[in-house]
This record gives sequence, C-alpha cells and structure tokens, in this order.
Amino acid sequence: MPRFPHLTRTKGLTGPKQHTALTSAAALAVLAVGTPVAYATLGDDAPSASRSATSAGAARGKAYIETRLFFGTERPDGGPDVTDRQFLEFIDEEVTPRFPNGLTIQDGRGQWRDSHGVIERERSYELTLLYPASEARVRDVQIERIRNAYEKAFAQDSVARIEEHTTADF
Repeated sequence: MPRFPHLTRTKGLTGPKQHTALTSAAALAVLAVGTPVAYATLGDDAPSASRSATSAGAARGKAYIETRLFFGTERPDGGPDVTDRQFLEFIDEEVTPRFPNGLTIQDGRGQWRDSHGVIERERSYELTLLYPASEARVRDVQIERIRNAYEKAFAQDSVARIEEHTTADF
C-alpha cells in the first residue's frame, strides 16, 4: 500500500495530469500555511493578531539603524593591497572617533564589477554600525565621510553601504 494513499490518486486524472494536480495542491497547501508568516512582515496592513505579535517584539528594544559598509582591499591602480594594519589604523582614525560606543568588523571575501566592467574578487572587510534611529541625520553625514576617506586613502572606486531599520536592546 502506498505511504500516502490519499495523495496517490486524483479522481479522473492519470499520468502527468495527476502529477500537475498534486503539485498544484501541494503548492496551495504551502501558501496557505505560509500566509500568517507573510502577514507578520507587512506592518500596518497585517491582521490585528499579527500586529500585536510584531508590537510585542518591538517592545523589547528601541528603534535603531544598522549600517553595514563593505571595504575592498585591492587597489584599482595596481598598488599593494590594503593590509590589516592599515585598515585597523583607518578604523582608529576615521571610524572610532565618530562611533565610540562600538562597532563590529568581519573579514570577508567578495566580488564586484569595477568601473571598467571587470569582475574583481578580493579580500574585504564588513563594518557594522548600530545607532539610534533618532541620530540618523547626524550619522548619515559621518558615514559618508568615512566612505569618502577610505576611497581617497586607498584609491578605491567605492565603499558599499547597506542600511536596515531594526530594534535593539542592550
């Protein structure tokens, strides 16, 4: 006897049509199960039960912005790669004075298409900064100064920036 007899026969359908019907039914089941999760991420348009669950999670922290900057280490002009020591000196001089409360640095490997259309693969650093959303205007200017300083100091085409609104509790 098949393991799931109720799924092996679809009345009036055989072969590929039966498979298509089963696949469609499975897809609808997945969508139906996933719907409450999708609503939980929609904010104001979500049902009230989902809003209260989201609000309860937000109550544990305050509004923050997480900014991640990605610093490449290869120089487009062919000069020597940025060393760990150079990068940490840059952090000490340009970042720490602007963000003395803390930051996170991670080593990485990345790739991107440079200004000449060449895909570059290089060692990189990811810098994560977390700050109150109420400081966004001031921090934006500081972050742009950091990006510009790195581009200038190490002959970089760019420093990537990603921001997300989040909550944090310390």
